[in-house]
Amino acid sequence: MTHRDKVLSGDERKAIAATPRNRAFQQFLFVTTNLPFERWTEVLGNEGLVAVTLDRLTHRCHLLEATGESYRLKEARRRRQASEKGGAREER
Repeated sequence: MTHRDKVLSGDERKAIAATPRNRAFQQFLFVTTNLPFERWTEVLGNEGLVAVTLDRLTHRCHLLEATGESYRLKEARRRRQASEKGGAREER
């Protein structure tokens, strides 16, 4: 599911908000996203829930931001170009 597919349901939003609280001081929690924080409302559907979730996620944490081109995106482009070239040869 991508953020463009739908806004999360009420139960899904509650689960997202509860996860950091339930795991606090017990285990490591890694969250990865390609959606900037300012756009999380598109998925969570509520600015208050975004604020609470980010507050819980970022309390006593380290934020790592990757820059540059995504390796997965780069590889997907390479595979698509290779398949397009292969498909062009088959048509001849």
